[in-house]
Amino acid sequence: METKKPTLKNWMIATRPWSFPVSSLPALIAMMYTIHVYPESSANWILGVIAIIGAVVFQAGGNLISDYYDYKYGVDREGKVGTDILTSKLFTPKQVFIYGWAFIALGITLGLFLVSQAGIDLVWVGLFGTIGAVFYYRFKFKALGDLLIFLVYGPSIMLGTGYVMLGHFDWLLLFVSFPMAFITVNVLHANNTRDIRSDRYAEIKTYAMLIGMKASVVHYYLLTILAYLSIIVMVVLNILPITALITLITLPVAYKNCRAMSQITEDDVTPINELDKGTAQLQLMFSASLSLALILAILI
Repeated sequence: METKKPTLKNWMIATRPWSFPVSSLPALIAMMYTIHVYPESSANWILGVIAIIGAVVFQAGGNLISDYYDYKYGVDREGKVGTDILTSKLFTPKQVFIYGWAFIALGITLGLFLVSQAGIDLVWVGLFGTIGAVFYYRFKFKALGDLLIFLVYGPSIMLGTGYVMLGHFDWLLLFVSFPMAFITVNVLHANNTRDIRSDRYAEIKTYAMLIGMKASVVHYYLLTILAYLSIIVMVVLNILPITALITLITLPVAYKNCRAMSQITEDDVTPINELDKGTAQLQLMFSASLSLALILAILI
């Protein structure tokens, strides 16, 4: 049988582009927030755009390298719900590994350019992001993946983008990053809850596995609630403009996702087969609405 060769579309899909809002939108929000608080920083908008691109590039590389190690250690297997770029034999492990490192190399190049423009302290953010992208699988296998994702796709990206715009850290961005980070962690948590049984077979540990199915449902609910509650608190404290309450229009999607999570049992996780994508969709809508809120605050 002739081996199928991946098309350009296959190469693009292999990076999991549906997940890119997880990295791009927090960076965009950090850019808009910085311009809202420091109008003079708008002069550095090009650097902000490069930071957004760099965040996506690192995520693409991290996704591919994670897929490589998931396949290598038996986490991804034929017949398992989830990514199939290697189990389908469309790509070879070597292709995916090299492809992933190509993105990491490009991300490092963009990062070094931003360091040359913004300041040396940005190196620490870039180094942490690189470690997170390349070694995520090690953290994931030891039930630390959720914490790493929270730090990388929340505070790290947003503080780094703010630094690029300002030349120094604005530590309020640490708090502004929390709502998006909570939902982003839920993307991973939904995936890991669905895969508890197969991950146990692969002899790895995830946070969802450690706390069990029932607690995982509660944890998903809790992070969802905290995302919206933190927005309200920051509006009250005048950290975010009142327009940030626009994010509340996404509550029906959040409710739909939580309801799907509540329907799982120890023997049936099919209700959340697509919940990781559904949660990524919520993150897209939530972050896009917050971006819009900040743009409106800038214009008003």
